[in-house]
Amino acid sequence: MTPRSRRFITVNYEQALEQTVVLREVLPPDHLARFVVMVVAELDLSAIYERYGARGRPAYAPDILLGLLFYGYATGVFSSRKIERATYGTLPFRFIAGGLHPDHDKIAEFRKAFLGEIGELFVQILLYAQLLGVLRLGNISLDGTKIHADASKSKAVSHKRLLELEVQLRQEVAELLTLGKQADQGEAQLPDGLVRENEIALRQQRLVNLAEAKAVLEARAEERYAAELADYEAKLHDRVEKARKTGHKPGGLLPKPPQPGPRDKDQYNFTDSDSRVMKNSSNQGFEQHYNAQAAVEQESLLVVATTLSNHPSDQRELEPTLDAIPAALGTPEAAAVDNGYFSRDDITACEDRDIEPYIATGREAHHKNWRAYFATQPASPPEDTSPTVKMAYKLETEIGQAIYRLRKCTVEPVIGIIKEVLGFRQFSLRGLAKAAGEWCLVCLAWNLKRLHVLAMVN
Repeated sequence: MTPRSRRFITVNYEQALEQTVVLREVLPPDHLARFVVMVVAELDLSAIYERYGARGRPAYAPDILLGLLFYGYATGVFSSRKIERATYGTLPFRFIAGGLHPDHDKIAEFRKAFLGEIGELFVQILLYAQLLGVLRLGNISLDGTKIHADASKSKAVSHKRLLELEVQLRQEVAELLTLGKQADQGEAQLPDGLVRENEIALRQQRLVNLAEAKAVLEARAEERYAAELADYEAKLHDRVEKARKTGHKPGGLLPKPPQPGPRDKDQYNFTDSDSRVMKNSSNQGFEQHYNAQAAVEQESLLVVATTLSNHPSDQRELEPTLDAIPAALGTPEAAAVDNGYFSRDDITACEDRDIEPYIATGREAHHKNWRAYFATQPASPPEDTSPTVKMAYKLETEIGQAIYRLRKCTVEPVIGIIKEVLGFRQFSLRGLAKAAGEWCLVCLAWNLKRLHVLAMVN
């Protein structure tokens, strides 16, 4: 019972259902949905329009579908089914769709069909940011993150188990053939329901699938062996150089040469064969992942390059990510990268592109005392010292510390927002090429979200 002396404002819900909503009133001029529509209108979509045939039923304009995808990914709605439902019940989506309701299949097909063109639009949006004066390609930060593939870990097979299954299946095929001959000669009777031809065909198809998996694992093993052999030879070279300079044999154990060929625990996944089992930093478990890379401009926090690989380590990811920076944007002045990328080749890759590298040579200590922060700058190392010592000195300089420290408040927060705030933790598409296209779409959507903020500030 409410007190009689107090009056309350109530709602007549039957009358509320008759209300007319004017989108212009509920979506302010600076709303993200309006900004997305405005930017899409500025893009050159001729490459997409040219892919449509002259005949057929009327199709939804690419502007509408792009707007829905861009706004969806920018607000954490990645499912085509959820985007379709949002065109009915969520005002910004309803505005972008103009009251239309594209089917989720149409949205999903459009996304898959135009991933290549979306990569071109990623570049166009960055050029638009330059035109607005909010992007100047100065220093960049680069980092990678593991993102779950659209693949079940239970649908994977290890190389050791694969070899065991091959033996088992061949044995079963031989048994079925023998049983069939005995049944034809009246010496044995087939079990009820067993169709010999079907059972043999099933196992032969599985053998074909296992042969494909085996070939992939062997190719990956060759790639891994080549990379490990290069690292091994580099370590031997460093030991020889150290011995030559000091006149003493270096201490410690000799590096072990890598072993060629697949390993017992190497795995192949049948639902997404391009994905690989990688260590998950969030729970220290092992899942089917891709390794997503992003280069972020330090001042604007815009992603200027994306790549995707199925390599568990970041060791070989710096150079392809630098190459992914659109030439039309120019060349960054410096790159801040963590120790997971450190190698002689990566230093050379930066220098060959006129990019000053700042790559950590080891893990940075946490909770440094004030003496460490205000210590006198160390003396410059000799010219013939190792690249590791030179880079360590470079990071101790005032300019080195200023550039490298920004990595933690530029690329790491961007990736954190994409995964934690937007909730992008699993790809919707399978295969390396398609997943790479979706990662580009995610970063494009982040750029739109960030550009919206920068445009309002400026």
